[in-house]
Amino acid sequence: QIEILEKEHKGMFGFMSKPARVKVSVIEDDEIEAGGIEAQAERFLQSIFEKMGLTVEITTKVEENEVRIEMTGDEMGAVIGRRGETLDALQYLTTLAVNRSSEEYCKVSLDTENYRSEREKTLISLANRLAAKAKRTKRNVSLEPMNSYERKIIHSALQDDKEVSTFSVGDEPNRKIIISPKGAQRRGGYNQRPRQDMNRRPERRPEHRVAED
Repeated sequence: QIEILEKEHKGMFGFMSKPARVKVSVIEDDEIEAGGIEAQAERFLQSIFEKMGLTVEITTKVEENEVRIEMTGDEMGAVIGRRGETLDALQYLTTLAVNRSSEEYCKVSLDTENYRSEREKTLISLANRLAAKAKRTKRNVSLEPMNSYERKIIHSALQDDKEVSTFSVGDEPNRKIIISPKGAQRRGGYNQRPRQDMNRRPERRPEHRVAED
């Protein structure tokens, strides 16, 4: 079931544009569940794109227990969303849809315009650049909040760098990675106890006297 919360707004001259916001609920649908995994995935996605007003061509390929789906069209930016958030949501929902009636779990991977590969290259380049900054400044460097898939790419990119370490802080969806040079303290309040104000004189507690009988 797809509910359009807010239609796409292209803005003026490319500014103040907003992607479409939709609410998708997975419900029982015999028509979607008919056929094999490929057919189920394609029908499910096309039902969403129809509600979004998008014309998308879908190509599916099955490899063991994984369905790889490539999508092409004129407005794929709306499918990708901000930092791939819409694409990740579609992938998650499609995974739920095709596995609802399947006896064995099947992984679903969605991609368009080679976004996944290009995003991975961008994140690896970002990781190396900020690691160099952390080593040069001897300070922790904080990245913007990322999803678990992108954080994994950053961790993997720097796992063999002996001069820095990486760790995640915060809660979803604002969880982010900190790149820390080896030997540096975890600054910025990460895993750090609050300091006592050294200029403040300690309060003197009132004396409690035991009353005499």
